[in-house]
Amino acid sequence: MLTLLDEVVVKNGLLTAFALIGLTLFVSYRLSARLTAGRIHGSALAILLGLVLAYVCGKWTGGSKGVADVPLLAGIGLLGGAMLRDFAITATAFGVEMKEIRQAGLSGGIALLLGVVVSFVVGALVAVAFGYDDAVSMTTIGAGAVTYIVGPVTGAAIGASSDVVALSIAAGLIKSILVMVATPFAAPYIGLNNPRTAMIFGGLMGTTSGVCGGLAATDPKLVPYGAMTATFYTGLGCLLAPSVLFLATRALVA
Repeated sequence: MLTLLDEVVVKNGLLTAFALIGLTLFVSYRLSARLTAGRIHGSALAILLGLVLAYVCGKWTGGSKGVADVPLLAGIGLLGGAMLRDFAITATAFGVEMKEIRQAGLSGGIALLLGVVVSFVVGALVAVAFGYDDAVSMTTIGAGAVTYIVGPVTGAAIGASSDVVALSIAAGLIKSILVMVATPFAAPYIGLNNPRTAMIFGGLMGTTSGVCGGLAATDPKLVPYGAMTATFYTGLGCLLAPSVLFLATRALVA
């Protein structure tokens, strides 16, 4: 029976990966509801749990691919690979129409650009403070401060090491959790109570899971508006970080 189960799991690695991700999300959302009353979104806990599992599996197997180094879970390597990752980003971006972004007006566009650049600069300065002062590392970690999606996309494009890419993901995760937790407390002081300000807020913060979780805890009706500009933020970051921002960083540190 165990031999048969082993063969089924290994030969259907991608299905096994989907099942594991589904279980991780289920546990994360239950923990979110029971332990944090929804203040920390389930997606953020799922990412954190995934990083912990990757670390444990890496230590156990002595490999470098985290969970994918475990033979029974090798399908995680395909599910979490660049192809499906980039497909998910593209699919998310195609779900938003340009005419809707115009509802935020010029302020929404400025918020998007300002949000990406400021987050990148802060992340790059933190990288320098911890000794990562080459252009590739600064750009990758700075991109991670934009979002934990932009970080690995940028790192793969400019040839960053796996350690630096992991740091960029960690930076994005910390930002996501901070935005998620702080949004309900900050909302009354920044006028975050209508669709327009929600769109501007999503453009400034950018991290989709953080913005959605924070707005859900503030006012669920605002979630679609914040998510819309946050989606554009991710796409804009993926365009600017490995190109314009990388070239600017390299020119400054050369």
